[in-house]
Amino acid sequence: MAYRLFEGKEHASVYQKYRFTPPTDLKNVIIQYLDRKKGRPHVLAVDLGCGTGQNTRLLAPHFKEVAGIDISECQLEEARAVPGYPNITYRTGTAEELPFADGSVDLLTAASAAHWFDQSKFLAEADRVLKPGGCMALLGFIDTDTRFIYKDCGDRLNPFYQEVRQALLPYTSKPVAVAMSKLEEMYSAIPFPDKERIESFPAKSFISVRNLVGFISSWSMFQAYKLKDPQSAEDLLINTQKRFLDEMGVNSPDTEIEQQWEYFCVLASKPL
Repeated sequence: MAYRLFEGKEHASVYQKYRFTPPTDLKNVIIQYLDRKKGRPHVLAVDLGCGTGQNTRLLAPHFKEVAGIDISECQLEEARAVPGYPNITYRTGTAEELPFADGSVDLLTAASAAHWFDQSKFLAEADRVLKPGGCMALLGFIDTDTRFIYKDCGDRLNPFYQEVRQALLPYTSKPVAVAMSKLEEMYSAIPFPDKERIESFPAKSFISVRNLVGFISSWSMFQAYKLKDPQSAEDLLINTQKRFLDEMGVNSPDTEIEQQWEYFCVLASKPL
């Protein structure tokens, strides 16, 4: 089945504001893989489960046309509101029924989205729409070992984040668990013999405490918790922010800390 989540206007706004853009260096690895397997020119990239378009916009300079596909019109409205990308089009749809002709797509990507797809239907569609030599790149992040650096208290901040994850564990859906496995089962099921995995791609950025708490609020498990108990969910965010600020010895939630975590990526190329 295709999961219908992240569709509300409020959640879409949170996604646009707080979700990370994948690392540019990882995007470059994906483009280089496509260069090797299919060769140029690169005409059409399709970003599946594109959400508010963070990954879609990364692809724009490398293709004549980029299409972002998502099940949520609210998410797509947020994506379309970002100016400056004339070669991107966004449309409502699913990864299991793609509106593209056979053998017409150079690159299929999904950033923190493939774990929501119906695996067998998606892989059949990928095989249908990809050009010979065309590629899939299914990426995501793993934050079970996220680390924070701020002066001398980073080691004392790390447990706060993991405690939030533990508190939300009962609200973790099966697809999120699939993501935590780095799409191991999907990788095995990809029918193309030419495939590879990037198990760990380090990433780091500076993020304000306010935006870190906002990022937590974008998680599907937080949203499930919020539906069940709105006040407790709000209290969790408030208390988490307070714990970070108190430990850091600062008052402003706009204070930035360094965050380190990792991405993974599954790459595959359709036979020529």
